[in-house]
Amino acid sequence: MKALVARSYGPVEDLVIADVPKPAPGPGQLLVRTEASALNAIDLALVTGGVKDHLPIQHPFVPGLDVTGVVEAVGEGVSRFTVGDRILAWNGVPSGGLAEYALVQDAHSAALRPATLGLAESAALPTAGLTAAALIDEAKLQAGENVLVVGASGGVGSFTVQLAKQTGAKVLATGRADEEDLLRRLGADVTVDYKTSDVTAEALRWAPGGVGVVIDLAQAGPALAGSAAAARPGGRLISPLGGPAAFDRGVTAIYTGTRTPEGRLEALAAQAAEGRLHVEISARYSFADAPQALADYAHKHLPGKVVITF
Repeated sequence: MKALVARSYGPVEDLVIADVPKPAPGPGQLLVRTEASALNAIDLALVTGGVKDHLPIQHPFVPGLDVTGVVEAVGEGVSRFTVGDRILAWNGVPSGGLAEYALVQDAHSAALRPATLGLAESAALPTAGLTAAALIDEAKLQAGENVLVVGASGGVGSFTVQLAKQTGAKVLATGRADEEDLLRRLGADVTVDYKTSDVTAEALRWAPGGVGVVIDLAQAGPALAGSAAAARPGGRLISPLGGPAAFDRGVTAIYTGTRTPEGRLEALAAQAAEGRLHVEISARYSFADAPQALADYAHKHLPGKVVITF
């Protein structure tokens, strides 16, 4: 079968489409004929070695955490899916979605694909949607509470804004000037152009005394202190990227990643299929152009999700 392959750690430009053995499902696994996959920032980090100290991979490596397709075979003990099912799944660090066939776990990280959910939307939803939902879990937003979402136009950010708005919170979202209309459509009450404005100053002008929650999807480490300064004393900063254990003025730091509680992916897919959760897709590529898709994703600012179809 054909797959997008990294032979070693290095720039994304080194990836090539190559022939690799077609996998066979082991116990608890599904073999899926891939119809589409989507790109995520972690794909770049895994390929380039940016996270190799705590998330090492084996080469040759096939990226692609998100996969949607048709179950072609099932391994021993599989109970939730059968041959012919159309599914969407989050594959985690093992990845493999950018190949004609991918192995998927028979777990809550996979779900049946609603008949009315588009192929590209199915591929774009798992990683970003599940991560955004985990962030909102930790935020514990109350109706009317102010929340600042930094990096709101990205894949995770676009879902985070919507899920925050669903709680009844008031959302201040950061993006570029040309993304204001997008952020408004996603549910942002106020937008800030981070290229030309001081985000913290604008947040404090909007919510004197500070916002209750900051969700920062763009920065990590010590740089998060700038975002934390927009929170009220005793407020919360949520991030999927990691940073200090705590911040000044009693601002709590909470770090989380993608989670797959039972029923979560099914619920997100149902919302998207019913039009209650918008899946923003900025670019679509064919699998033949997958190397170019990775390069563009690495070097261009592309809001929402980038999808590769087979």
